[in-house]
Amino acid sequence: MSTAPAREPIAVIGAGYVGLVSAAGFAELGSEVWCVDIDAAKIERLRAGEVPIHEPGLGELLARSAGAVHFSSELDGALAHARLLFVAVGTPSTYSGDADLSAVHAVVEAIPPSEEHALVMKSTVPCGTGASLQRSFREQGKEGLGYVSCPEFLREGSAVHDFMHPDRVIVGLEDGWAGEAVVELYAPLGAPIVRTDIASAEMVKLASNAFLATKISFINEIANVCEQTGADVIEVARGMGLDPRIGPLFLQAGIGYGGSCFPKDVDALKQLAGNSGYHFQLLTAVIEVNELQKRRVIAKLHKHLGGLAGQRVALLGLAFKPDTDDMREASSLVLAARLNADGARVSAYDPVAEEQARALVSGIDFAGSALEAARGADAVVLVTEWPEFLALDWAQVAERMRGDLVIDGRNALDPEVVRAAGLTYEGVGRAGEARSGQPSPGSRVIGGTG
Repeated sequence: MSTAPAREPIAVIGAGYVGLVSAAGFAELGSEVWCVDIDAAKIERLRAGEVPIHEPGLGELLARSAGAVHFSSELDGALAHARLLFVAVGTPSTYSGDADLSAVHAVVEAIPPSEEHALVMKSTVPCGTGASLQRSFREQGKEGLGYVSCPEFLREGSAVHDFMHPDRVIVGLEDGWAGEAVVELYAPLGAPIVRTDIASAEMVKLASNAFLATKISFINEIANVCEQTGADVIEVARGMGLDPRIGPLFLQAGIGYGGSCFPKDVDALKQLAGNSGYHFQLLTAVIEVNELQKRRVIAKLHKHLGGLAGQRVALLGLAFKPDTDDMREASSLVLAARLNADGARVSAYDPVAEEQARALVSGIDFAGSALEAARGADAVVLVTEWPEFLALDWAQVAERMRGDLVIDGRNALDPEVVRAAGLTYEGVGRAGEARSGQPSPGSRVIGGTG
């Protein structure tokens, strides 16, 4: 009786969103995993069974694979047990717009010369990083190290599902054992596997996110024109999305994109082009539209309330999207800052992101519920479309408010229900009367990668 071959053990360097989900996912598939992070406090929390980020399903996945995932702040154990070192460290934007690769270089420097190990790059890096790192390998006497580019496409809020059901796996490889070993790891998931060169694999990730960000900025521009012409962007997006060349996803107008991927990746691609002598005009416009879209909410408040000095504005939601506590590039940060600058008093509630928000913003009264945030408010702004906000009793909201204005920054509410409570509803691009107050399910944004 034959037995199935053992799965390749792996190491994951970086215990953030991508690293933790990847570690738990590969363990679920049968690999033994060594997860390494320099944050010793985070490692201790993980060893104690505490998940330091909010990601639906991740806690349960880690609990099921508790014996197969080993957490450490030291690299030695990972090097002793695993050939493939998945790199999932942060690569934030610098002031110049370039990606900060210092954490990636720190990983390279920490790995000793070896012909038995390979780096598998999950972190989002500029096109050309693989070639640059391979030059560093040679300069440091580590030319035996293998290298594979395997960009991630996980969306916060649905990252576990995305790992287990990928729409494609991109593997940038050269000759050697490492690329085929990565292909074998992903093979059980049944997704199309694209084998390509390293530079093209790196570009796939940046180009994908830049295209989706462009789609969001485009529909926001259409929404702004709809407000001037009397059209309803919900109906426009519904009609556009039925064209298979366009598709329905990422056609929900609102207050713009945010999070850890879209802003960083769009900036990185624009900067990469600029460093190469090419002015990427389209991405310049995409970024500008996204920034201005947040400020249009402030303009709507001024339109209805006059000056904002002394007015109380309640923000429903702080995280950049539902089902995550990530505050990176969240629209709420810009809104809170602008409201404070205009003299408004700001209250806010988010089901999971308050702790992260407290470290980033000031001048906010944090409430324990949506109804508490709305108490005494002259206006309520829906910033994050958490399900509990969509199910609010707007009659109860109206009873607690001092004013009657509701700005639906995500076009996620039913205007008729809000108006039936005696409140004034204003969405984004909804100047005309929609045939149905509820957005078409096909028109809703499913969520960004990262």
